[in-house]
Amino acid sequence: MIFGTAGGLGLFLYGMVLMSEGLRKAAGQKLKKILETTTKRTFFGFLVGAGVTAIIQASGATTVIVIGLVNAGLLTLRQAIGVIIGSNVGTTATAWLVSISGLSAFDVTTYALPVVGVGFLMQLVGRTRKVRSFGEVLLGFGILFLGIGFMKDAFGPLERSQRVQELFVVVGSRPLMALLIGMGLTILLQSSSAAIAIVQLLAMGGGFGTNWEAALNVAIPFVLGANIGTTITAQLAAIQANRVAKRAAWAHTMFNVFGSVIAFPFVYIGWYRALVQLIAPWELDGSTVAATIAVAHTIFNVASSFIFLPLARVLEKTAMVLVPERASEAAMRPVVLERHLLGTPIIALDQARREIVRMTTVARRAVNEALEGLEKGDVKKLELTLVTEDIVDNFQYEITTYLTMLSKRELSDEVSVQLPVLLHTVNDLERVGDHAVNISEIARRKIGQKLSFSDNAQTEAAQLKVEINQMFEYISTALENNDTETAKSALVNEANLNKMQRDFRRNHVQRMTEGKCLPETGLIFIDLVDNVEKIGDHLTNIAQAVIGGLQWDGIEAKRIWPKT
Repeated sequence: MIFGTAGGLGLFLYGMVLMSEGLRKAAGQKLKKILETTTKRTFFGFLVGAGVTAIIQASGATTVIVIGLVNAGLLTLRQAIGVIIGSNVGTTATAWLVSISGLSAFDVTTYALPVVGVGFLMQLVGRTRKVRSFGEVLLGFGILFLGIGFMKDAFGPLERSQRVQELFVVVGSRPLMALLIGMGLTILLQSSSAAIAIVQLLAMGGGFGTNWEAALNVAIPFVLGANIGTTITAQLAAIQANRVAKRAAWAHTMFNVFGSVIAFPFVYIGWYRALVQLIAPWELDGSTVAATIAVAHTIFNVASSFIFLPLARVLEKTAMVLVPERASEAAMRPVVLERHLLGTPIIALDQARREIVRMTTVARRAVNEALEGLEKGDVKKLELTLVTEDIVDNFQYEITTYLTMLSKRELSDEVSVQLPVLLHTVNDLERVGDHAVNISEIARRKIGQKLSFSDNAQTEAAQLKVEINQMFEYISTALENNDTETAKSALVNEANLNKMQRDFRRNHVQRMTEGKCLPETGLIFIDLVDNVEKIGDHLTNIAQAVIGGLQWDGIEAKRIWPKT
């Protein structure tokens, strides 16, 4: 029984992973596009979340996708809440699939095997990526049902075990214990679908005895616990995400926890079971108990959705209280992009320019955090780099959105020629943030491999830091005051960085040749030099923009386009 359960559960989870991965490869971008474009209203987000989850058979996967989109700034917190609530309804599809295996005329393994064969064949000989991906979906679907079949067979002997049945009778008389067991198992498996499938198959196999009402007494609170336990997936996905994504994860947790808290008193006094039996009036036996548990699961998620969908704004505000914005983050947000000034384009453009100056300061901060983290082996500094880069990305999104809205107004020639140049300036600063992240990754390699720079390399790295900071200083002043002379001074820094790149590369190759440093250290140092030089390239583009009067006609095209 243990071997069959372990193997069957492994196949079940592996099948879910294959299905999810196959669908991601076949239609991942389309799914993301659907989520981005059809979730403007909370109710539509709910419908999309339910549909997508029913297709990919994994609410955790949907939630992770949503958190990724929130982290990237493609979904707002309100949109994410709608999708997450919908995903809880969509995940009930798995319970209904499991209930099919309870039908006496349906042999799971018999039908699963040909699906596995067809899926594998499509994956093996498919001419296009899409065909192979759909083959992976079929293969996962078949393996999932094979896992159900193995677990169903493994639980068969429980019908003859009096001790097991007595244990579950005790659990059934203590709903809170059943809820905690369901929560713990789901946290362990990282899948509420798998946990609920186990309790369905246990009931079908006679693990709860033939007193089917007693079986429901165990299964229903177990379902509530599984819905609480599944929130751990979203919390884990949000660990490295930004603050808004963390709020989305907490909204998911609140929805499931509060829903369970509301339902539990009705479970305790037996009203919930009575409602389930009213909606599912068929006679309870080994072939129908799984479907009855699926009904219980569906009732919980649908009822919770009806309660909390109108309260999406309340969930949003509560999540914002639970995950408050830090004062330092608030200070680094765009704050002067006033929508009502769009009717006065010249003032709106000046507002955007002021925010670009602030964005330059944040990008400089990201670069310095990465350089200091590399110099001192400070992992906390490197983690701060990622946070600061997220702020840079947020600046890019907010400023670009503002300038795009401005472009739709009736503009003077002066504003029309400056607007596209400012958009490219914003993109250059965003690329600076990306290179700061590259440097932080270089630093992590250096720390992970326990490498250290030679004294000469440390001196040269310090020179790079001084030069790029001087260039940032000139760029900020040039942008703030529209100062062409200061912008020209930044070009001197660029020339110095180009010379340093050539000289420092040559020096380091010489040190490696003489055995004064390891090849691994040499590669890390060269990557550092190249990334700092590329930051200088993007700052040069901004300097050229200022020198050209923020007009295309005054700028050499080869100098303004961002370098990669």
